Amino acid sequence: MALSTVDVVEKVKEIVAPWKGKQGGLIPILQGVQREIGYLPEEALLTISRELKIPKAEVYGVATFYAQFHLKPRGRHVIRVCRGTACHVRGSLQILEKIKQMLGIEENETTDDLRFTLEPVACLGACGLAPVMMVDEDTHGRMTPDKIQAVLDKYQ
Repeated sequence: MALSTVDVVEKVKEIVAPWKGKQGGLIPILQGVQREIGYLPEEALLTISRELKIPKAEVYGVATFYAQFHLKPRGRHVIRVCRGTACHVRGSLQILEKIKQMLGIEENETTDDLRFTLEPVACLGACGLAPVMMVDEDTHGRMTPDKIQAVLDKYQ
């Protein structure tokens, strides 16, 4: 269930409180907010700016610079499709396209039901299993377009 704006503000204030008046707290605060809420909604970033008395641009700058932070809700499950050389040669593009078609989303998007987020990645480090996709922390190797549905059905 999504938090209301009031709940977001209160949760952010709790996370910011121990850092008030201290240097170097912005990244740990952003990490804490994202851990609690799942992403960094605009109201959270504005509250951090107000509470720390730093410019909104600085908060947004840090939140958008680091790939670990997300400004939009993400799915319960993150699908990562390898686009490294070994996977590419063995058909990872077809895997990626099939997932996009099945879920009705593009790269770096989330399904409307917040079940899946699709992220292509440069390399998953499992070249011997190419083509590879991961769902959360589970690696699925030697993928073919026919195997995708069975894999995704495991993740509710």
